Amino acid sequence: MRMTGNTIFITGGGSGIGQGLAEAFHKLGNKVIISGRRKERLQQTLDANPGMAAIELDINDTASIQAAAQHLTTHYPELNVLINNAGIMLLDHAEGPVDDELALLTVATNLLGPIRMTSALVEHLKAKPDAVIVNVSSVLGFVPMAVTAVYSATKAALHSYTLSQRYLLREHAVQLVEIAPPWVRTELLNSSEEERAIPLDQFITEAMKQFESGADEILVAPADAMRANPGPNEHAWVNGFNDMIANGPAFG
Repeated sequence: MRMTGNTIFITGGGSGIGQGLAEAFHKLGNKVIISGRRKERLQQTLDANPGMAAIELDINDTASIQAAAQHLTTHYPELNVLINNAGIMLLDHAEGPVDDELALLTVATNLLGPIRMTSALVEHLKAKPDAVIVNVSSVLGFVPMAVTAVYSATKAALHSYTLSQRYLLREHAVQLVEIAPPWVRTELLNSSEEERAIPLDQFITEAMKQFESGADEILVAPADAMRANPGPNEHAWVNGFNDMIANGPAFG
């Protein structure tokens, strides 16, 4: 992926990893457009980064996605990078009946959101040089966190979808990049002060280095080791990881 001269749209760009990526690419001179659920957070990001732009988008609403895509291609015709970052992470208690509304919202946001957003822009991107689609999955797609079973499952599914789309777009010169973050200090599960998570600025710095290298998978440690875990003997690591989570501080 080239690091300058892009026009980049980032979903969920008002906080956390999305905001960090938006600011990092903005500082390199790219045109960055963000979207998110909380208008006040979007405005704070714009105020701190003159020249950045924002648009309205409800990632769970197909009409909103289509309207956003139309706005982007009309007002930012040079758009060549889509970063599907918007997501939610909720405790779902899969040891008992899972709340159906929670499950549907998680799947709609974390899996259908990126699928629908990409579908709305893919023909536009196929016509652009240096086009890139970035899907933010999670290391939990490879080593699931049991207390967020539905979230982990959506990230595993997004990884699979990315592999398929990368194969199908290989002849259209559209690069498919997957970011599988480890535990990062963000607002997800109130992890902003979580000592077991890595600092956001550390994650963004390392991720940007891997973007510059042209990597198709962005794996900031310890994500690389967890990415390699799935296989016939994966249960030991999954069990150990979840024992660590269970024995640590309770999530708020």
